[in-house]
Amino acid sequence: MRSAPTILHLDMDAFFASVEQASKPSLRGKAVIVGGLGPRGVVATASYEARVFGVHSAMPMSQARRLAPNAAYLVPRFALYRSISEQVMQLLRALSPLVEPLSLDEAFVDLEAGGTAWDERSARLAGAKLRADIREVTGLTGSVGLAASKMLAKIASEQAKPDGLVVIEPGTERALLGPLSVRTLPGVGPATGDHLRRAGIHTVDELAEAGEDELVRLLGKAHGHALFAMALARDERPVVAERETKSVSVEDTYDVDIHDRGRVGTEVQRLADRCVRRLRGAGLSGRTIVLKVRRYDFSTLTRSETLRGPTDDPAVVREAAARLLDSVDTTGGVRLLGVGVSGLADYTQEDLFAQAAGGGEQDPVSEDTEAAPTAEGPAPAERRWPAGHDVHHAAHGHGWVQGSGLGRVTVRFETPDSGPGRVKTFRVDDPALEPAEPLPLVSRGPEEGEGVKAGGGAGPESG
Repeated sequence: MRSAPTILHLDMDAFFASVEQASKPSLRGKAVIVGGLGPRGVVATASYEARVFGVHSAMPMSQARRLAPNAAYLVPRFALYRSISEQVMQLLRALSPLVEPLSLDEAFVDLEAGGTAWDERSARLAGAKLRADIREVTGLTGSVGLAASKMLAKIASEQAKPDGLVVIEPGTERALLGPLSVRTLPGVGPATGDHLRRAGIHTVDELAEAGEDELVRLLGKAHGHALFAMALARDERPVVAERETKSVSVEDTYDVDIHDRGRVGTEVQRLADRCVRRLRGAGLSGRTIVLKVRRYDFSTLTRSETLRGPTDDPAVVREAAARLLDSVDTTGGVRLLGVGVSGLADYTQEDLFAQAAGGGEQDPVSEDTEAAPTAEGPAPAERRWPAGHDVHHAAHGHGWVQGSGLGRVTVRFETPDSGPGRVKTFRVDDPALEPAEPLPLVSRGPEEGEGVKAGGGAGPESG
C-alpha cells in the first residue's frame, strides 16, 4: 500500500437536498426531503436540517412524514442532479485520469496517478482547491477525505462531513481504525455485523485481535482474509477508471444454507430494495430484472424478466424478483442470492410520475388524473405538477411547485439568485403556467460560455 495520502474520496453533502436548497432560496436552512411522494415512496436524500429529526435516506416516506411533518417534501429532478454531477466529475477528471464514480455524488480519485499530489502537503492543497472549485462552479459543498487507501479515504470523508476536509496521516491508521465499529469496514453489512457481534467482536481492534484464523473460521476464507487485512489498515484495492455501467446488482452469500422457502423470499425482497437504492443513487432505471440463485450443490441459476419500460420502482422490482423466484427450486438449500437490473437507461418523465404516484401499473401521469365525467363526456386529464419542479408563468416569471391538488397548484416565484419569493395559487389548467427547465445554480457571465450551466440539455427527468 502506498504511504502518502494521495487517494481522495469526495462525497457531496446531502446532494439532492442541497441542490434543491441552492435553487430555492426559501428552503435554505430548512428541512428538505427528496424522494418518492407516493404511499410506497422512499427518501432519496434528506438535508442536514431534516436529519436532526431522524430522517435518513432509504427510509419509507410515510415514516419521514411522521418524524418531520413540517419539512418540504419534493419529487427528485434527476436531470438537474446529473448535469451538476457531471460538472463535479469534470473537476475530478482534471485532477487525474483515474476517477472512479460510485454514484452521482461520490467518487474516488487517485491523485498520484495524475501527478496532482505526491505527499501529504500536496494532497491537502489539491483537496482544498477541489472543494473551492466545486463551490465556485456549482454553489454546493462537498466533503473530502484523503488517505493512502480507498477504505481510509472514505472513512476520512465521513469524518469530514459536512463541508470539510480530513487527511489521515501515514502512521496513524491503526489508531484511528481501532475504536471504530466493524460496520465501518467495506463488506461488513448488517448480516456480517450481526455474525461478528454474536462472536463478541464489535470494534476493528477486536477484529484484529481475533486473528486471521478465527475470522476465516467465522466468515469463510475470502471474507475472513480480506477483513483481517482491512482491520490492520491494509487495503490494496486500486482506483478503477469509470466504465459505462451495464447493470446494477447486489448479492449476499450466507454462512449457512437457507432451506426455508419463506426466508428465501424475504431475502429476495430485501435484495431487491437494496438494488433499487443503488440504481437510484446512480441516477438510472432499467428494464430487465435478474435473479441469481446459487444452490447447496454450487449450481448457479439465473432468471430474468424484461419489463415494458425502464423502472426504478422498488415495488415493481420486488414483484418481478418474486415471480422469478417462483420458477426456481430451492428445496435443497440456497447459499447465495442476488438481484440485479440491466437494460439501463436514464430516468424518464414517466418513471418520475410513476414513482411519485406510488409506482406499479398505475397511470404514469397521476393516481387520479381523470376529472368527474360530465354530460358531454369525461373531462380532459388535468396537467400534473410535481412538487419542487420548475414552472414559468407568463406574468410572474420563474418559480417552483409547492404543491397541488383539488384542481389547484401553488407556486413560489423565486430563482437561485433571488431572495425568498412570493407564493401564488392557480388553477391547474391555467394557460399562463407552463413547466420550465431548471435555472443554473450559479450565474455565469457570457464570456464563460454555456458549458457549466446546471440543468442544460440533460433531457427528461426521472424519479
